[in-house]
Amino acid sequence: MGKILYLECNSGISGDMTVGALLDLGADRQVLENALESLGVDGYHLHFGRKVVCGLDAFDFDVHLEADGYGHSHAHTHRREDAYERVDSYEHSEVHEHCHGHKHERSHEHEDGHSHSHTHRNLHDIYHIIDHLDSNERVKEMARTMFRIVAEAESKAHGLPVEQVHFHEVGAIDSIVDIISVAVCMDNLGVEDVVVSALSEGHGHVRCQHGVLPVPVPATANIASSYGLKLHFTDNDGEMVTPTGAAIAAALRTKDRLPASCRLLKIGMGAGNKVFKQANVLRAMLLENSQDEDHTMWVLETNLDDCTGEMLGLTMEMLLDAGAADVWYTPIHMKKNRPAYMMSVLCRESSIEAMEEIILTQTTTIGIRRYPTERTVLERSEIQVETSYGPADVKMCAYKGRKFFYPEYESIRRICMEQGADFQTAYHQVRRKAEESRQD
Repeated sequence: MGKILYLECNSGISGDMTVGALLDLGADRQVLENALESLGVDGYHLHFGRKVVCGLDAFDFDVHLEADGYGHSHAHTHRREDAYERVDSYEHSEVHEHCHGHKHERSHEHEDGHSHSHTHRNLHDIYHIIDHLDSNERVKEMARTMFRIVAEAESKAHGLPVEQVHFHEVGAIDSIVDIISVAVCMDNLGVEDVVVSALSEGHGHVRCQHGVLPVPVPATANIASSYGLKLHFTDNDGEMVTPTGAAIAAALRTKDRLPASCRLLKIGMGAGNKVFKQANVLRAMLLENSQDEDHTMWVLETNLDDCTGEMLGLTMEMLLDAGAADVWYTPIHMKKNRPAYMMSVLCRESSIEAMEEIILTQTTTIGIRRYPTERTVLERSEIQVETSYGPADVKMCAYKGRKFFYPEYESIRRICMEQGADFQTAYHQVRRKAEESRQD
């Protein structure tokens, strides 16, 4: 029974909310801090704390940025205080994770009258930073994937090649920290499978360096479209799903749905800052699948009215060789009264993708139905018995203290082919010998 992480995004999702939820779930804070220290990136410090949201105790993780290295620190609260509309005290707009796809370097005018130019980082520069991370390759690849998803979405939004998308120096720091923190925490929790709920999103507009943009912002919308993320639009005013949050959901998700039943092991909640009518938290649940994989199977079905018999035969062979528990064809009549076959495949959930690939490439179908099914399975084992024909393999099954013996076809076939026995005689002798061998 495997463990599953479920991200419940009823108040949207952002990078720091995800980190907070994973830390609350049990990820090791010291492991995270050590990993971030190894990057060699400065200009920020971390906040770890607790926060009460609508009466709920949640983990409050935040990245505090030190503006331009001048020691002036401000809390970076992009996740719910709308970074598009932030204006610092020294009168310049600071664009953070939402709009880091801009093309041009900008200068900021400080109170001392000096201009300080910010450098920019492209995706290659970000990858170079990730390479310095003192962690395993799985963590690094997870972080690269999330940044690549953001860069591709910004590329599409701004009409630029990916390599020309630049991340503003200050705006990139929080995204680097958030994304790498998520990867480190996920690895530390040891979770492989992730299910993500529909992402609740607000409405209206947000102000960005590029102007006033609609919600969801283009990068977020592009990620949702490219990776099949479901959006649930609410009447909340403003952004609830950031591009980093959408990229995290897209990169981590491995399953589309939760099992029919599971055991809840632990809950973690990451706090947001903006006030909604509902609790503004990202809830992460660690679940254990309570379904026995041997008892829970999936049925894949498709109707075929233009496949040859040879095509159907080859497909069946390939499906069985790939691990299908069974494959069968049912004669049916389709529209226009066409004689056809319904192909049915019984397999485990972990084999669905491989089964569908065979069906979609080896037959003429353009769609596959699937649904879970339960089965009762007898305890079974393989035994070998000695007969006058030589050794033979037998499948032994047990049910409520009773035993049933089924000679294996290949053994009976070999006896018939090599010794000239008829099938019925060979079958009954092998079965009798098996029953006798287990009477004691």
